[in-house]
Amino acid sequence: MKSIQIHQYGGPEVLRRVDAPMPEAVPGTVLVRVHHAGINFMDIHTRQGKYAKSRTYPVRLPCTLGMEGAGEVVALGEGVNSHAVGDRVAWCIVWGSYAEYAVVPAWQAVQVPAALPLDLAAVSVFQGYTAHYLAHDVGRLVPGRSCLVHAASGGIGQILIQIAKNAGARVLATTSSADKAAVARSRGAEQVFLYDEGRFADAVREATGGQGVDVVFDSIGKATLRDSFRATRVRGLVVNYGNVSGSVTDLDPLELGEAGSLLLTRPRLADHLRDAAEIRRRADDIFGALQDGSLRIDIAGRYMLDNVEEAHAAYEARRMVGKPVLDLRP
Repeated sequence: MKSIQIHQYGGPEVLRRVDAPMPEAVPGTVLVRVHHAGINFMDIHTRQGKYAKSRTYPVRLPCTLGMEGAGEVVALGEGVNSHAVGDRVAWCIVWGSYAEYAVVPAWQAVQVPAALPLDLAAVSVFQGYTAHYLAHDVGRLVPGRSCLVHAASGGIGQILIQIAKNAGARVLATTSSADKAAVARSRGAEQVFLYDEGRFADAVREATGGQGVDVVFDSIGKATLRDSFRATRVRGLVVNYGNVSGSVTDLDPLELGEAGSLLLTRPRLADHLRDAAEIRRRADDIFGALQDGSLRIDIAGRYMLDNVEEAHAAYEARRMVGKPVLDLRP
């Protein structure tokens, strides 16, 4: 079968087209004919070697890329009674979806409603699940709560804004340009500020009557985290769920006290997808919202395996607003 593998870490040039052996469903898994695979920064980070020593995401070389996808079940492993051949399913945090076939643990594969296109399912689970747990489980957003969403025009940011608004929270946001700010507003952000070398914190304070927001969702890290503290109310919560600008390696816990007895957490999606029931709960909410129109996720570009390097380069350089997808349909 056709697949995209990496045998060394590096840029898009290390992506290799490999004619790999046909996989087989082992006990507890389903074999899926992949129709679409989402392209994520986790794929790029895997390619770059950022998970080379990770215990949470133990993917090692050589590997087939792609940790999110959707397709049709074609075979069941021994002991699987939760799925049937012909089922339409989607999954994430299972590497190997940049291929014509993938073996997926049955408990991680969720049924896709008949009315939902598989390409949309393929690009909605990873970022959708992430935004869902951030808003509901970590941020505990409800009417009367307020939040600040960094990188608001990005894939997770756009979904997080919408889920927060649907939960009744007040949503402020940050972006790097006026064009991206317009995207954030279109998703429901009440006010959008440019980072402005950290001065967004002053703008947030002004917009909240000097108090700051209840929760800051910070996926940027080094360039914004300390100013995120300034944008948070006394005894508020800062959620650092990414570090695209680099990791903060010199943080003294005393700073959290000086900033107003803040709480700081660094969650990971894998710890919020612990069993089939938890995954199903998140999928039901995301798929239901996509179908009733209360959630919108745009597909930014469609690529084939033959031009996956182009897709990686464009997404890594943030030359697209939305989520790219690989089309692997027969």
